[in-house]
Amino acid sequence: MVDAVEENAHPKVSKLEPLFIWGAIVAAGFLGIIALYSSGIGLLDPKLHRAGGFILAILVGLAVSRKKRGASENVARKYLNDIVDCLLLVLGIWAVWSFHFVQTEMETALYDVTNSDAWPALAGLIVFLELTRRLWGWGLFCVGSLAVLYLLFGKDLPGILEHSGFSLREVAEALWYNTNKGVFGSITNIVLSTVFIFIIFGALLEGTGAGDTLLKFAFLATRKTRGGPAHAAILSSSLFGTMSGSTVANIVGTGTFTIPMIKKRGFSPTFAAGIEATASSGGQIMPPIMGAAALVMADLTGVGYINIIIAALFPALFYYFSLFSAVTVEARRQGIEVQPLTVDDKITRIDIINSILFVGPIATVIASLLLGLSTSAAGFYAVVVLLILSIINPEVRAKPIRVWNSFISGSKSGATLLIAIAAIGILVGSLDTTGLGLKLANVIASVRGDSLFSALLVAMIGALILGMGMPTLPAYLIIILVMGPAIQALGISMLTAHMFVFYYGVASSLTPPVAIAAYAAAPIAGANPLTTSFMSFRLGMSKFIIPFIFAFYPTLLIVEEFNFVEFIWIVVRTLFCIWLFSSALSAYDRGKLSWLEVGLRFVAAFAVLSTAQIISLPAIALGLALIAWDFRRLSSTSKIAGSSS
Repeated sequence: MVDAVEENAHPKVSKLEPLFIWGAIVAAGFLGIIALYSSGIGLLDPKLHRAGGFILAILVGLAVSRKKRGASENVARKYLNDIVDCLLLVLGIWAVWSFHFVQTEMETALYDVTNSDAWPALAGLIVFLELTRRLWGWGLFCVGSLAVLYLLFGKDLPGILEHSGFSLREVAEALWYNTNKGVFGSITNIVLSTVFIFIIFGALLEGTGAGDTLLKFAFLATRKTRGGPAHAAILSSSLFGTMSGSTVANIVGTGTFTIPMIKKRGFSPTFAAGIEATASSGGQIMPPIMGAAALVMADLTGVGYINIIIAALFPALFYYFSLFSAVTVEARRQGIEVQPLTVDDKITRIDIINSILFVGPIATVIASLLLGLSTSAAGFYAVVVLLILSIINPEVRAKPIRVWNSFISGSKSGATLLIAIAAIGILVGSLDTTGLGLKLANVIASVRGDSLFSALLVAMIGALILGMGMPTLPAYLIIILVMGPAIQALGISMLTAHMFVFYYGVASSLTPPVAIAAYAAAPIAGANPLTTSFMSFRLGMSKFIIPFIFAFYPTLLIVEEFNFVEFIWIVVRTLFCIWLFSSALSAYDRGKLSWLEVGLRFVAAFAVLSTAQIISLPAIALGLALIAWDFRRLSSTSKIAGSSS
């Protein structure tokens, strides 16, 4: 941000640019301080917290969007942009002040929202939707806009889409002046009070040097594997992603280093980009932090964050086992062997010291949760511990400003997330007011018949479509709002339903044609984005299967229906399924597989997971026979090669 101030001397840059930039820095700083205070020191008045948070977020959002837009060559266009941005800022402050005023009146007297109150509310909706379009793209903008239009004009729609009709005043009351739903609703409260501190925590972890140390340890841990840097990318992305909570940030943070190393080992550019995209997207399902969506899930389900961590552990380990398997099979197929570490890869004394920057704060989070502290308090103490420990890094001591820059960067990310949450709040208010979510649940129930599998399949397709092209938290919230009631109606527990849609919220970033993870990784590798999206889709295929496994076998989530014998049995079968599935996708195991073997492995992989033993046991026998045949063929080939030499 500071660099942009220097551009003021350039005639193409608006004279208002420094005001917006410095205003955004101050606003982001205040947002971060508010997050620290509210999570660990004292509570703020809820309406003031939400109103103040949104005003600061508007200022940050405008500055970020101006930077994305860039300087205009046309003088008239430049002044028009300045006028529009100033107008958005004024309208946003007016609208948020109106919310605070109405809420204050409601607390002190019997107050009904009036027709005159509807106009600032409408202005506020326009401001947030425009900022959503600028910061998060047309997808989320269309979701929010259609929600508003549906409330206003849905009474004229046919079939289940029809509702009783709402006036502009009723729309304003539902979407703006409501602290349970709408823009200022409960999801906004969760983000401000719980998620924000962890976004700052993730930014500080990266800024204090923990990310670089993680990469080195990942390379050390995988130095004796065929995949080498590809396996290191998987390991580092799982650890880095659990801090950042952002797929794209994960790709940029680790991929710029790992992708060239993967290519150097002999893997194709498409495979290098695909494995990084797939591994990075999985960081958000990996405990112990798991990003913003898991924190929101803990509040929405009421099961507690520590239970979310426990429930997510084994499904996440299955996912990363599938990626390790895919890399191993690909390395065998390409004849890539183990290679020694270079000097630059070796762990130094400073790296060992810097590892405390990661271990100490993460241990603080886990210990705080086990001691019964709130999730936000755990984040607060983790930040405090990290700031104290950061002085052990020589780079931080030499340049302490990097800690402040990371703090501002995290606050800026939180502010832009708040803009997205405003759009999600509009959808929440619309669905709740019209009852459309329950109507859709009834439609899915009628389509599914008596089959749980077909119902989950319909829910999966709907979830992937709804989440396509969106970051994980907005995708997860949209999916659970629309599909959640239908999935729970199948007799599945609330936690399982939320975990099910959470996985597809993450998986949507790998689903062609709008695979945002692949599109972020492809340029780093010099690969074709569309080809990369299909590669990441193939490599991450297990992410589409795992939710079905814990939906049919909830014992995998441990916290609700745990049975030790059943748990061990499904863990073994799942690992076996993943290996069969990965080798079938690559058409290679110890050697090249025939099309018949590929087909049989696919059949065996899915049948192994059947709840009926009459199907699963023969499938296990078939899978073992296929693997034994592959070993026997390799052994025969080796003997022939040995005798001929």
